[in-house]
Amino acid sequence: MHDAPKDLASYQKALHESLENAFLRKALDKFAVDYRTSRTNVFKDVPERELIAQIAADKDRSCKRLDELYLQFKQEAEKRGAKVHLAKTAAEANEIIARIARENNVKKITKSKSMTAEETLLNHRLEQDGMEITETDLGEWIIQLRNEPPSHMVMPAIHLSRDEVATDFSRATNETLSNDIGKLVKVSRRELRRKFIEADMGISGANFAIAENGSIAIITNEGNGRLVTTLPKVHVALIGIDKLTPTLEEALTALLVLPRNATSQRLTSYVAWIGGATATTGSEDGKKEVHFVFLDNGRSELAKDPLFSQVLRCVRCGACANVCPVYRLVGGHKMGYIYIGAIGLILSYFFFGRDKARVLTQNCVGCEACTDICAAGIDLPRLIREIRARLNDEEGAPREVGLISSVMKNRTLFHTLLKFAKFAQRPLTGGTPFLRHLPQMFAGEHGFKALPALASTSFRERWKTIRPNVPKPQRRVAIFAGCAQDFIYPEQLEAAVRLLAAHNVAVDFPLGQSCCGLPLEAMGQRSVAAELVRQNAGAFDSRRYDAIITLCASCASHIKHAYPSMLAGTDNEVFKTQLFAGKITDFSSFVRDTLGLDAENFVNRGQKVCYHASCHLCRGLGVKDAPRALIDACAEYVQASEEELCCGFGGTYSLKFPQISAQLLDKKLEHYAASGASRLVVDCPGCVMQLRGGAEKKDMNLAVTHIAELLAEHLKR
Repeated sequence: MHDAPKDLASYQKALHESLENAFLRKALDKFAVDYRTSRTNVFKDVPERELIAQIAADKDRSCKRLDELYLQFKQEAEKRGAKVHLAKTAAEANEIIARIARENNVKKITKSKSMTAEETLLNHRLEQDGMEITETDLGEWIIQLRNEPPSHMVMPAIHLSRDEVATDFSRATNETLSNDIGKLVKVSRRELRRKFIEADMGISGANFAIAENGSIAIITNEGNGRLVTTLPKVHVALIGIDKLTPTLEEALTALLVLPRNATSQRLTSYVAWIGGATATTGSEDGKKEVHFVFLDNGRSELAKDPLFSQVLRCVRCGACANVCPVYRLVGGHKMGYIYIGAIGLILSYFFFGRDKARVLTQNCVGCEACTDICAAGIDLPRLIREIRARLNDEEGAPREVGLISSVMKNRTLFHTLLKFAKFAQRPLTGGTPFLRHLPQMFAGEHGFKALPALASTSFRERWKTIRPNVPKPQRRVAIFAGCAQDFIYPEQLEAAVRLLAAHNVAVDFPLGQSCCGLPLEAMGQRSVAAELVRQNAGAFDSRRYDAIITLCASCASHIKHAYPSMLAGTDNEVFKTQLFAGKITDFSSFVRDTLGLDAENFVNRGQKVCYHASCHLCRGLGVKDAPRALIDACAEYVQASEEELCCGFGGTYSLKFPQISAQLLDKKLEHYAASGASRLVVDCPGCVMQLRGGAEKKDMNLAVTHIAELLAEHLKR
């Protein structure tokens, strides 16, 4: 049984081991690509977003009625001959099941897959009483032979090769077996059939517990679930109280999404509905003994949390791991404790304590792929950031984080230090826009990309001289710059100003603005991030502008979605913040959708241009078509593979986990090299920093620019 990492240093070492596992990398890479394609196809015949919204609403309503639903389920199930138990803790659940086993003189137990049983460490408890427990899901049986936890909630042995499985089966059967998959499956059937016949008790989980009729539902792709629940004289189902569902209709609605999201199937091979005790030949009185053990383990308290109650919507489809770029590289044993993926990082905190979650929750790049695909619409990245904030509140922030926060909340100090750094960097740049002579002791694992130098003059310093005069503007906008474009890439903002002014848009740049605060929120510095909300909302008189344009997708998504709920100030401050956030518009959407620019406005010189869809633009803001249409209007748009895959920047993430950031960057650059394009266009300065730095380090013939620069260069005069 693996444990959660205790410190970042040991975790970094473990991550390196996974990154060096060639089979793991290849298997997860192929699965990630195939999954996205097959999932897209299988959702074509149902209204995906409407169903997900319905599931979220249904689960939220159930969450507020758990006590009531439990009592209703208990009453209905006991009418049908089942016995219903409620365990407050994992230990209590284990003791209830151990007692049932002792009372029925149970010696041998078969289990179908149950993440709730993994949560309580049920097998370990029953083994203490001398019972023999056999996992009968093929993947679960494989990892049981290896004494390993699942590496995925749906595909527990996805991390293993056929050679490793053949070795494990050979050891278990005292035979020499080949790595032929078909033969290995036959061996598992032969071995497990004996266990099914000999079992005194079967233990399962449940995907749904239907309150209106006291029945449970189990969905599987192997027949083991039915054998476990029907053959033994005793069946025990261990069920989280969050699986309580008022009606069969709501369960069937969720069933339209769960298999599609989990394994890209319209329906799993088996859907078993179990309602009470049935006849059996395995007991003296001819009646089967059925127990439904409901587990609380903190769920009822979680249901009362106005933010985190959404965690209880989770249907355990595992899709958040399927699309996670970090999971794709390091696997589930490095991306959770018991529960895997983004949801696993969160559940580790609530079910197992902050010691299990402290390090793990740092390993989220914030790409929002998980929340974009979640079957229940859970805002997973936001919850992970909130846990970081709670850990800081409970334990105190690291010293370096506190120092950074104290600087960034003081705009004058922050900008003064950046000006000083601009002069201090000169010996390191060699007259280039990169820090070329950074000593190795400072570069460390960050040598996978060229780091940018600060611009010789910031955008705010240039503003007085470049501010356009638009006598009779049709529209009036302000620019929110963000740190990177203000101090590193001011040319991106200049290009945007030229384009806007050329189309009769008056542009303003309030000098009181500062960092959007996303890096601080990502580090769990909630109070300082909230202070930056106050500063930025106060810097703009939002009523004067038709829109507030930002060329940074990360800033735009953070301001639009996070700002309205971050500031608990006066009514006037809250109003200003909401107005400010409501006016925020990304550059590409404004140019295409508001100004209506198309091929008629640009000179197309036929340059081959590919595109990187920044995470916070394509998922955070849902903007997909506008940038591609604009590229196609002024160049030859070349579609590259996996355009929406994270580039690995993630702000402070690339500083903390450079080895993962480097691998994600390599994958992206491979795709762009294969496209044959000479230019890569991006809609976020952080992604420019990552991709341009990587292309420079590899000496690629690939120019990396912001989309504003491409459009400004091709404007018709």
